[in-house]
Amino acid sequence: MTQATDFSFAPLLDPNASALFLDFDGTLVDLAPEPDAIVIPPDLVSLLAALRDRLGGALAVVSGRSVGAIDTFLHPLDLPAAGVHGSERRAADGNLVLLPTPSLDTVEQAAAKLLHDHPALAVEPKRGAVALHYRQAPQLEDLCRRTMEAAVAASPGVTLLHGKMVFEAKSSLANKGKALGAFLEEPPFAGRKPVFLGDDTTDEPGFQVAQQLGGVGIKVGPGETLAQQRIAGPAAVRAGLAAWLAL
Repeated sequence: MTQATDFSFAPLLDPNASALFLDFDGTLVDLAPEPDAIVIPPDLVSLLAALRDRLGGALAVVSGRSVGAIDTFLHPLDLPAAGVHGSERRAADGNLVLLPTPSLDTVEQAAAKLLHDHPALAVEPKRGAVALHYRQAPQLEDLCRRTMEAAVAASPGVTLLHGKMVFEAKSSLANKGKALGAFLEEPPFAGRKPVFLGDDTTDEPGFQVAQQLGGVGIKVGPGETLAQQRIAGPAAVRAGLAAWLAL
């Protein structure tokens, strides 16, 4: 594995042959105590616009956030995007594909009760998913896990993800690997080798698919991973991509 300290995008990204897929939180921007408290670097939108143009449009954001939330943070840029781990996906032509959503009533009720009892927690409702964040109350991890596992077990078609200080219940039909695969069947991504960057366990299916298709997965930050490459953090990602653009 290439280590974070000697990372370069030059051997990995070909403007005419690569498709670049980027997670958002923890990859492009630093994580924050609350989902809405992230800080968007002032040059991020212009960086992504330049990358899109250099790659002939073959750039997409693949996030646990909704497509609408991604658009809000990156306004006025509207990129191809997969939201809620692929439960919703906007193609390069603007077409929005929404996967069927299972009932999350049991999960929503369980998460709401936890939030009532422990206000330091945060619940992030999305279309087709419920995320329970415990970053402000790490001592509650076991309670959050048990509660969400029980609620998901009673909810057909729902899968539980454990990310960085968050448990998220989502549709079993969706993951980031499937989202990558769908993009790669469409222009301008079709025929290109995927390069996928992500920082969390929820990104592992994306790494797996990218590498199975002859591309590369790049883990952002520490942690066990299937990815073949590693880079230090969001600042290094932005600096590395800017350096590649300058070549």
